[in-house]
Amino acid sequence: MKTINAKSAATMKNPHNVQASKLYDTEHAQVVHLTLEPGQALKKHITPVDVFFYVLEGKGVVEIGDEKREVGADTLIDSPAKIPHCWYNESDVPLRILVVKVPRPTDPTRML
Repeated sequence: MKTINAKSAATMKNPHNVQASKLYDTEHAQVVHLTLEPGQALKKHITPVDVFFYVLEGKGVVEIGDEKREVGADTLIDSPAKIPHCWYNESDVPLRILVVKVPRPTDPTRML
């Protein structure tokens, strides 16, 4: 059995310059744990596969296509493939998000 603690997993470089840890990576899916500190954001980008986000802790603003909404802990957000999306942490506490990409992308994410 393999176990990974999301809060202490090794971080990876990313174009958003936020704390990101890859927790799961197979041909079928990819799971990343993100922490956005107060004032941080994910830059608008397009993912070539379906994504869902699950807010673990905190609250933030998610923008998918033309919709923008504030969401908090225990919320799942569906983000269809090829639709621009981004996140903002406008609060004064960290925002922790689980990002699940299905299937695992074979093409790169496109930054806007």
